[in-house]
Amino acid sequence: MLNASDARPAPGTSGRAPDDRAVAAGRPWGRIVRVAALVVGVALVLAFPTMVPNAYILSAGIVVVSYACTATAWNFMGGFTGYVSLGHAAFFGLGAYGTGLLIRDVGLSSFVAWIVAGALVLLVTIPVGIAALRVRGASFVIVSIAFVLILLLVFQAWGSFTGGSDGLVVPRPFPDLLRPEHHQVFFYLFAALLAVMLVVWWAIDRSRFGTGLKAIREDEDKAQALGIPTRNYKLVAYVVSATFTGLAGGMYALWFGDLDPIFQFSIMLGSYMVLMALLGGVRHLFGPALGALIVGSGLEYFKLEFGDTQLHLVATALLLGLVVLFMPDGIIPAVRALLKRFGPEDSSIREVTAAELLERNRTASHGAPSRDTASTTAAATAPATPTTRQEDGR
Repeated sequence: MLNASDARPAPGTSGRAPDDRAVAAGRPWGRIVRVAALVVGVALVLAFPTMVPNAYILSAGIVVVSYACTATAWNFMGGFTGYVSLGHAAFFGLGAYGTGLLIRDVGLSSFVAWIVAGALVLLVTIPVGIAALRVRGASFVIVSIAFVLILLLVFQAWGSFTGGSDGLVVPRPFPDLLRPEHHQVFFYLFAALLAVMLVVWWAIDRSRFGTGLKAIREDEDKAQALGIPTRNYKLVAYVVSATFTGLAGGMYALWFGDLDPIFQFSIMLGSYMVLMALLGGVRHLFGPALGALIVGSGLEYFKLEFGDTQLHLVATALLLGLVVLFMPDGIIPAVRALLKRFGPEDSSIREVTAAELLERNRTASHGAPSRDTASTTAAATAPATPTTRQEDGR
C-alpha cells in the first residue's frame, strides 16, 4: 500500500500531478478556439462594407465602430483602475473640434490635423489629470462631469472661434469620393484605430504596468503601501485613455463633417461609453467592443423606428439597470461562468495509482535509483493481500 513518502515528488520536479498535465495539454484547444473566433470576427468586420445593402446601414456600422473606439478608450482608465469617468466626452469633443479648427484656421491637411489634435488632447489632459486624480470615487465622477460641462459652455458661447450653436463644418478629406465610398473608407479607418487600441490594451494588460493598475483597481491603499507609484500610474492611464478618445473624436469629425457642441460635449456620450464597457465586461479585451455592438445597434434601431423621441434614452436606462442587477461584471464573464457551471468540473484532488507515481519518479530521476523509487517499485509490485509480521516471543 502507498504511504505519504511515496507521493512526494522526486528532486528537481515541480510536483505537478498528471491531471495538471492533462489540463495544460487541453489549453491549446482553448487557444485554437479563441484564435478561430478572432479570425472570423476580423473577416466579418472587413467584409461588412461589401455585405450591407445600402449606405445608411453602412453609416450605422460606422457609428457602432466609433462607439467601440470610444468605449475601448474609456476602458483604459475605467477597466484598469476602476475610476469611473462620465466626462470622457470632453476629450472626444476636444479631439473633434481640434481637428476641425486646425484644418480651418491653420490650413493643415486632414490627417495631420487629426494627429496634432490628438497630441494637443494629450497635453491638455496632463494638468487636468493631475487635478482630477487627487480625488476618488463619487468625487472623481463629479469632477469629470464638471469638466465636460465647462467645455460645453465655452464652445457654445465662443461663437466667433468655434461656431457656437451654429456648429463647425469640417472639410471632407476625400472630396472626390461619393458618399458610399466615403463611408467605406472611414469604416476601415475606424476599424484600424480600434485595432490599435486593442493591441495597446492587450500589451498593457500583460505588462508590469498593467499589473500595477489592476492592483490600484482592487485596493489602491494597499497598492501604494506595496510601493506602487499609484499617482503616476493613474495619470498615465488617464492620459492614454483621453488621447485615444480624442483621436476617436477627430476621426468622427473627418467622417461626419458637421460638429455641434451639444453633441460633442454631451454627458450622454460619456454615459454610453460607461454602459458599453460595463455591458461587455470592463476586464476583458473585447468587452467594450461587444457592448458597443449591442448598445450602438440598439440606439440606431430606436432612432430609426421612433424618430426624434427620447425612447432610446428610456431603453438605454433599462439596459443599464439590467446590467447592474444581473450582470455586474458584463456579458463575457457571465457567459464564461455559465459555461463553466454546466461544463466538466475541475478537481484539485485526484487519486494517483502506484504505476503513475512510478512512471513520474522514473522520468524525474532520469533512471537514477533512489530510495523513493525503490519504495514506489516495491509498492507497485507487492501483492494486493495484506502481509503479516512475526515477532520474537510470540
